[in-house]
Amino acid sequence: MEQGAGLSRRALLRLAAVAAGLVVFHPEALRRAPRPVRADPDPAQPLTGREIEVLGMLAEGLGNKAIASRLGISTHTAKFHVASILSKLGAGSRTEAVTIGMRRGLVAI
Repeated sequence: MEQGAGLSRRALLRLAAVAAGLVVFHPEALRRAPRPVRADPDPAQPLTGREIEVLGMLAEGLGNKAIASRLGISTHTAKFHVASILSKLGAGSRTEAVTIGMRRGLVAI
């Protein structure tokens, strides 16, 4: 009998994903899962000059280590700046922060 015989292509893909260390959820479980809650942006707290600089580096696709190296700061401080940017913009990800920054004219690509 051939390896994987009797299993659907989807089942084999799911098994491969789990073997690679990924988590696989049934689509119904995802529909029932609570949605992440994001803080609303706080217009009273504009981004600092440094945060705008870091946002530009996020737009370049740089990670925390590269940002820290370019600015001569610790990785911890770079992470702090990124977290502050996400919070102030009400973004759920780095990509969303860049998108919001572009819409507000804070970042040009």
